[in-house]
Amino acid sequence: RISIDTKATVNVGEYSRGGRSRGLKAVKALDHDMCPKEKLVPGGILEPVTGRSFLFFGTSYKTSDFIVDGLHLWWEERKQDLCGLKRLVINMDNGPECSGRRTQFLLRLIKFADETGLCIRIIYYPPYHSKYNSIERYWAGLEKSWNGYLLNTVDTVMRRAGNFFWKGLRTMTRLLDGVYEKGVKVCGDEKVELERRLQRSPVLHWWDITIRPKTVNL
Repeated sequence: RISIDTKATVNVGEYSRGGRSRGLKAVKALDHDMCPKEKLVPGGILEPVTGRSFLFFGTSYKTSDFIVDGLHLWWEERKQDLCGLKRLVINMDNGPECSGRRTQFLLRLIKFADETGLCIRIIYYPPYHSKYNSIERYWAGLEKSWNGYLLNTVDTVMRRAGNFFWKGLRTMTRLLDGVYEKGVKVCGDEKVELERRLQRSPVLHWWDITIRPKTVNL
């Protein structure tokens, strides 16, 4: 079981984040973030049982493709340790870029299931209940950890995130330096075919979705 979520965009620069740091002198910072030159979009995957955490940062937009590309990076890092895994349960909130109605997100997950052979089950939290998603507590810890520092370069952001420990385990970080277009969606016959691959709960139609990988008949 994994918990996935994205976080508010981080403005890269010498901006105050309202945190505290130890030192003989106070850290000087700007109190406004007008027209920041660089921004990073954080995405995260937490394994609640083990406490392992994986952060991926984008330089573009928070989209369905960004989230699933982050999932692919996580799997590439973990698949050797999870070689016997057959079923993956994903807990997440019902945000606009990853909801049970977001066709591009569901299409990418179908392809992920087919490529990995994993049976994917997506369990969404209802509106205004995302605080129960395990990764939300991780985000709170990360914010407290790095808010006292100046996140003035991309390298600093990656290093600070990579130096954060959760349940005694260091966070793994990766950068997704690609362009993600907004508004990508599936239409027409492709959408009909997509729905055939989804096994929606008869009770929680939009909130509990199972995707089984394609099997090859020999």
